[in-house]
Amino acid sequence: MKTIFTLIVALLATLSAAAQKLDGSWTGKLNVGQATLNIVFNIEKDKDNKLSCTMDSPDQNVKGIPAEIAVSEGAKVKISIPAIMAAFEGEEKDGMLKGTFSQSGMSFPLEMKQGKVERNRPQTPKEPYPYKTEEVTFSNTEDNATLSGTLTYPTGYEKMKKGTVPVVVMVTGSGLQDRNEEIFEHKPFLVIADFLARNGIASLRYDDRGMGKSKGDAANATTENFMKDALAAIEYVRGTKNFGKTGVLGHSEGGCIAFMAAAEGKADFIVSMAGTGVRGDSILMEQNLVLLKMSGYTDKMCSDYAKALRGVYDFIISKKTTGDAKATVDEIVGKAGISLPEPAKDNMAKIIEMNNPWLNYFIAFDPRPSIAKAKCPVMAVNGNSDTQVIASTNIGSIEKLLPKNKKNMVKTYNGLNHLFQHCTTGSVNEYANIEETISPEVLNDIATWINSVK
Repeated sequence: MKTIFTLIVALLATLSAAAQKLDGSWTGKLNVGQATLNIVFNIEKDKDNKLSCTMDSPDQNVKGIPAEIAVSEGAKVKISIPAIMAAFEGEEKDGMLKGTFSQSGMSFPLEMKQGKVERNRPQTPKEPYPYKTEEVTFSNTEDNATLSGTLTYPTGYEKMKKGTVPVVVMVTGSGLQDRNEEIFEHKPFLVIADFLARNGIASLRYDDRGMGKSKGDAANATTENFMKDALAAIEYVRGTKNFGKTGVLGHSEGGCIAFMAAAEGKADFIVSMAGTGVRGDSILMEQNLVLLKMSGYTDKMCSDYAKALRGVYDFIISKKTTGDAKATVDEIVGKAGISLPEPAKDNMAKIIEMNNPWLNYFIAFDPRPSIAKAKCPVMAVNGNSDTQVIASTNIGSIEKLLPKNKKNMVKTYNGLNHLFQHCTTGSVNEYANIEETISPEVLNDIATWINSVK
């Protein structure tokens, strides 16, 4: 009995030592053919040396995926990630965690070292700032949403005449985002706010409802609800009586919201950064086709997929219901006289099954009436390498619809993507690996234009 007890104590001591070695973040590159993907396991131990684990996929902007970890004698590790049906099995040796990552029947070797993915973001401003910032809270009472954000005053504000400084309300793109519109450790709105502050312009950026410190129903919110949040922000900054003209700067979906605010006469000027100029279903159709072509699909396959997707969007717009989404997709494909792989049809069925309020609204949302009613000065910009909001389609529509105004500025930048970074292909996959957060030329143009219409 004493021998068995001694062996158990020895085993526990071994596992405790393994836990000490594994504690922390481990990073490795997963080679999946033509691409590599950074994978991070965050391993923590409690006071009883019990380990817990989460997984990050930084290149996909995904963090904190729940995982289950088990350690056996000899620092052998097994990590299961049920949410993505994946697993890692390996062993810690000589400061490395070496093993195999498996998912969906495929396995890939994976070597990891301690530490997180370090990205260089040279444009991110560092404190102390040469200007004042203030944490603020305001409410969209109609939707019972409370928004929290940062009000940034320009450098030297104290010496400026009260009520003359222009202020910009910043509105993020689609998907819940924080006040900095952070993506892949880029913080575009922080960079813009900093640049504006150094050029005499105040700004308010805020966390989307359900993100950061902001509260409100995000699950059922549509573009219209987010527009009402933006209107509450406009009302708040105007209510301070500290500023002059009040504008809206919106990125992507935020650009649509800027036009909506202008159409209602709530903005003195707007800046639309990659805002859409056509109906939502057209945006999504183009996005899908660009992605398929970049992935090497033939023209015939792209055409067939587009026909089926068109039918799915028409079904959603019609507000019909179905008890069998897969059967509905099969019917759509049959009527179109095409054939599609089962995985493609499964994906389309999921779009119907989700019945997502935001997506259903966006598919049918047409920004053109709002653009046509925007009588205030408008700056509308896009990058010609944008693969999410195609410049040739959207900026052309905006320019055609805008009411004549000598102060308007419509511009397409060569070589810039959806985030207004200089890029190679414009693919979303490039965003994380580009050090530039936003083109200096775009920053300068925004500040110069706002100061010209203030």
